[in-house]
Amino acid sequence: MKVLFATSEAVPLAKTGGLADVAGALPKALLEKGIDAQVILPNYETIPWEYLKHFKTVDVFSVNLGWRSQYCGLLRGEIDGVTYYLIDNEHYFRRGGLYGYGDDPERFVFFSIAVLEAARRMEEQWDILHCHDWQTGLIPFLLKRRYWNDERLSGIRTVFTIHNLRYQGVFGMQEMMDLIGMGPEIFGWDGLEHNDAANCMKGGLLYADKLTTVSPTYAEEIKTSFYGEGLDGILRVRSGDLSGIVNGIDTELFDPMNDAAIKAPYLDSLDKKRLNKLALQKEMGLPQNPDVPVIGIVSRLVEQKGFDLIDGVFGELLEEEVQFAVLGSGDWKYEEMFRTASHSRYDKVSIRTGFNDALARRIYAGSDMYLMPSQFEPCGLSQLLALRYRTVPIVRETGGLKDTVQSYNEYTGEGNGFSFKNYNAHDMLYTIREAIGFYNKEDVWKGIVLNGTRDDYSWSRSASSYIGLYEQLAPERKEKETWPVIS
Repeated sequence: MKVLFATSEAVPLAKTGGLADVAGALPKALLEKGIDAQVILPNYETIPWEYLKHFKTVDVFSVNLGWRSQYCGLLRGEIDGVTYYLIDNEHYFRRGGLYGYGDDPERFVFFSIAVLEAARRMEEQWDILHCHDWQTGLIPFLLKRRYWNDERLSGIRTVFTIHNLRYQGVFGMQEMMDLIGMGPEIFGWDGLEHNDAANCMKGGLLYADKLTTVSPTYAEEIKTSFYGEGLDGILRVRSGDLSGIVNGIDTELFDPMNDAAIKAPYLDSLDKKRLNKLALQKEMGLPQNPDVPVIGIVSRLVEQKGFDLIDGVFGELLEEEVQFAVLGSGDWKYEEMFRTASHSRYDKVSIRTGFNDALARRIYAGSDMYLMPSQFEPCGLSQLLALRYRTVPIVRETGGLKDTVQSYNEYTGEGNGFSFKNYNAHDMLYTIREAIGFYNKEDVWKGIVLNGTRDDYSWSRSASSYIGLYEQLAPERKEKETWPVIS
């Protein structure tokens, strides 16, 4: 089976968030299971030369964007066994970042059309186009409304994965008509119109053959008005085609036994893990004390991640025998909250702003607990990384956090972390205090850490679920003839 991932970012080429991790790791896991998974994304200026040097131009063609005919180059290369294609156009993608430009609508309409034009020109005959988030939401729509009679594309089925429903790609209706060269017929209840604007996410939700999101709980949550971001009605209608598949992590890339960024390799030895804790305390300027629990945070410092809850009870938290090691950036008020505390309570709080991958790994390895009190969390990777590094997560029960963290039950001994249900600061405070109490019972704490090692959070399990979905779309595939390349 041949699957082409269409995505706006993928590691190791380009990354701003978790989407890139999925688009980079899942194809590798699918390849290991016999699926020919390849990836197509824009040729951004930010792609490092160490990767770009592996690419060669394999095709050049024009993309019709409204009344204009735009240049498009197609580059092909292989990295870590995965074949990647890059859509090249300097006007749209030769910039310092991936998103946040005034012409983002035009950039990703161009990308969506270019993906389909490239697919119809390749030697490969694709079974599945797997699209990710709003930047590729137009692809299923265009495939059925614009390319429906193209013999090279007519047999392709589509999967659309929602990584975060909040970001939908909302643009002016006239602008959308001008860009894709279609008239008012593209709007209406069965088109792109939503709240008097053109909505790319809606295109993917309506026209993809199957819909997925990145955890079973988030798949249920987004069918409600509270989490549905205005699209919950469509998701309820399509609930039979919607499934939630928890993301995995690259267990080779994140391996406490083979991580050059951390002080001491370890697996299930808490004594060796404490060596990393002492090293982290020293690096962060915190008093080195193996008996004081360290709570790690690696995150965007924004309200969605629950930092308003921390703000509400931070004074009370700092009365506990605990230290905070924080890495992240975001809203000024939350950065300032941690900065101020790091000056007045330098024995308990230390923050580094920005992002540093090596330091992030040392926080995962050196912390005893990891705090994620999110408002909503489609999947979350940080709690999985914490579990991988034998660090106990404390989370709110939402989305993928609910699916992957089971609250410790002192009567049965089950559970790999601690969780609270209501989005309430004092519920969070109570849960953190509960975790600190069990931390001080060494045998109990060892049992909780051991529980966290028993689940498989590698991409292998997730890949099997995606393969099952692909097979539903192509249950009786037949040997296909080799199509000539369009010149």
